[in-house]
Amino acid sequence: MKIKLILSFAILSLLFSCSSDSSNGSDSSSQTNYFPLALRNYWKYRVVTNAVTQTDSLYISNDTTINTKVYKKFKTRNAPIGFFSNSMNKNAVRIDGYRLLLTGSIGFDFGAGLPINLSLSDYVIFQENATNNQDLGSVSGVINQTVANYPLVINYTLKSTNIESLPTFTSNGRVYTDVKKIKTVLNAKITTSLTVAGIPFPVVVSILDPQDVVTSYQYYSKTIGNVYTNTNINYRLNSLPTGITLPLPSSGSQTQEEFLQTYDVSN
Repeated sequence: MKIKLILSFAILSLLFSCSSDSSNGSDSSSQTNYFPLALRNYWKYRVVTNAVTQTDSLYISNDTTINTKVYKKFKTRNAPIGFFSNSMNKNAVRIDGYRLLLTGSIGFDFGAGLPINLSLSDYVIFQENATNNQDLGSVSGVINQTVANYPLVINYTLKSTNIESLPTFTSNGRVYTDVKKIKTVLNAKITTSLTVAGIPFPVVVSILDPQDVVTSYQYYSKTIGNVYTNTNINYRLNSLPTGITLPLPSSGSQTQEEFLQTYDVSN
C-alpha cells in the first residue's frame, strides 16, 4: 500500500521492513465484527486534504493465502488519496479472535528525493477487547539510504494504540454506535555522517530530530468498519551546515479527514 499524502511542496514516502505480532487478545472462540471481512464489502470515503475534497472507494476483492493462513485482500477502485485507504490498498487482513492483523507494505514520501520502504507481517491494527490506551502493535528499525550522495540513517517507530471506546460518535452528520478509537503514530529520526575540513573522522549531523511525523486517528463502528479518520503530518528539518543541501522540503504540515459516505457490508 502506498500512502501518498500530498503536501503543498512534496510527497512523503516510507517503506519499512519489519513485522509485529502479539498473542494478546487472540481468542479463536470469538471473532470481532468491527471490520466485516466478506468478499465485495465496500466503503466509500469523502477525503478532505488541506480543504481539497476528493473520493476514495475501498473494497475487499479476493481471498489470499499467506503462510497457510487465509486473508482478505483490499483494493481501491482508483489511486487512493486518504491515509486509511492507502494503508489498506493492496494489503491483506485477517481476523484473529478479537484482533485485526494486517500483512503487506506501507509507504510515505518524505520529499521526492527520499523514498524509503516498509513491510508489515500480522501487524495489529485493531483489538476489540483492548483497554483504554493499550498498545496494539509496534515496530521499530533502522534504514540506511543514500540521498544526493549523503548516507542517511533513518530510525523509526510505527505504533498503534487503542485510545478509548465511545458509546456514540457523530461524523458527516451521522451518529454511529459502539465506536473504538485507534491511534497510529510514525516517529522518525534522520542523521548523516559528513567529512569536515580539519577533522580526521566523519561527523554525525542530525537532519531530523526525533519527531512524530504522522499522527492518525481511526474510528471503527461495530458491524460497519472504519467510519472516520483524522490524520496530521508535521515535521521540521534542522538547519544544515553551509554547503550541504538535500532534495527535501525543510518542513511540512498537512491535515486530512476521511468521512464514510456510503458502504455495503456483510459479515
